[in-house]
Amino acid sequence: MTSTAADPTITDAEPTPGGVLSPQYRALTIGMVALITLVAFESLAVTTAMPTVAQALDGLYLYALAFGGPLASAVVAMVVSGTWSDLKGPTRPLWHGTAWFLGGLIIAGLAPTMEVLVVGRIIQGFGSGLLTVALYVVVGQLYPARLRPRIFAAFATGWVVPSLVGPAIAGLIVEHTTWRIVFLAVPAIAIPAALVMRPGLARGNAHEARPGRLWDKRALWAVAAAVGVGLLHYGGQQDGVLQLVLLGIGLAGVVAFAPKLLPSGTFAFASGLPSVVALRGLVAAAGFGAEVFLPLMLTRERGLSPALAGLVLTVSALSWTAASWYRGRPSQPFSHAVFLQAGMVAILLGIVTAALTLNDDVPVVVGILGWSLTGLGMGTVFPTLSVLVLEYSERDEQGANSSALQLSDSLSTATVLAVGGSLFAALEPHSATTAYLVAFGLPALLALLGVQAGRRTTPSSR
Repeated sequence: MTSTAADPTITDAEPTPGGVLSPQYRALTIGMVALITLVAFESLAVTTAMPTVAQALDGLYLYALAFGGPLASAVVAMVVSGTWSDLKGPTRPLWHGTAWFLGGLIIAGLAPTMEVLVVGRIIQGFGSGLLTVALYVVVGQLYPARLRPRIFAAFATGWVVPSLVGPAIAGLIVEHTTWRIVFLAVPAIAIPAALVMRPGLARGNAHEARPGRLWDKRALWAVAAAVGVGLLHYGGQQDGVLQLVLLGIGLAGVVAFAPKLLPSGTFAFASGLPSVVALRGLVAAAGFGAEVFLPLMLTRERGLSPALAGLVLTVSALSWTAASWYRGRPSQPFSHAVFLQAGMVAILLGIVTAALTLNDDVPVVVGILGWSLTGLGMGTVFPTLSVLVLEYSERDEQGANSSALQLSDSLSTATVLAVGGSLFAALEPHSATTAYLVAFGLPALLALLGVQAGRRTTPSSR
């Protein structure tokens, strides 16, 4: 089942010369990777700058909402973008997403109060959700199947590279100039990147529009799930009974409505697309769920400086980039399912190795090098899943399925971070060792489940 069979402009069998940087694709590839990189950079940069922002605008009481708001709005946007792309093609949601993203940044950068900044952040999150899903559909409709591994490897690198430099750059900007530049500098780069894509996107206008509504019942379910995500994020920042109530309501919302937004059989690891979507949630939740506690553990329990503790993330980012580059190569020795299982095993080993450094007798360098296995696994799994979701989608399903892939990522990560963070906060005052073991144990369990899901990613009919 191919995703380009109905496309009159390109087919998988079409002998297109060159690669993703050949004249036919160069401008489109550069523009898309630039947008992905800017979205990733902004996410990391804002995390670094937000303490200063909240203090400058006297808005610490809205600190959690400044992060939870864009996460929630992105969930709604992903669903809308998927439906929009399937009905009208990916070009409109891509341009609208870019406009919302940049508009939100400008509002946040010029915000006179924290309330206005939060509004800008919510608009920014909605835009990023629109454009990231639309970019996946652009790949499905305008790139032949043989080039998709390469472009998704480039996307993966676009997410990883900012983790190497983004926090440092944002820190320097905040320290030596003003925090507003963190928000206002990105549009100056993103606008040219978006304009560069225009000629290449013109080929996507051949999409045959279908009747349908953007705001259907799936959009309403997405709003409900988004509220759940927001409550999970906000509740995780609270204490006592209020925290338990908010987390309980938020978790109930996600559990009730997430299955309605994902392919049938996702939570049962049904073969083919459902397992692909399930695995995206598991890999994101496992990797990022453990990563947030690793620098904390290295600084507080092993006495490393923040700079040295950050080195562990740099090492994993480099191994992630290397694995993504390898998966983009045209000839591969094993099937997708084998790579996915191997990647999840690497993530599991990385998490276990990191947890071992809780023991003072284990050299810290063991944990740093071991965590590079997690980066290796993430770099193997992420682009592979992106390729498979398009391979398993008909042309008029690419938007919905790409949306489901990213929704699985966002909903799973938000849930695990909220639950894991709350358990850690509850256990740490009594036993730091127990708290860290639980914090790493939950992601390790998810990685183990991911090995099973990886086995099921091949459709039973194949």
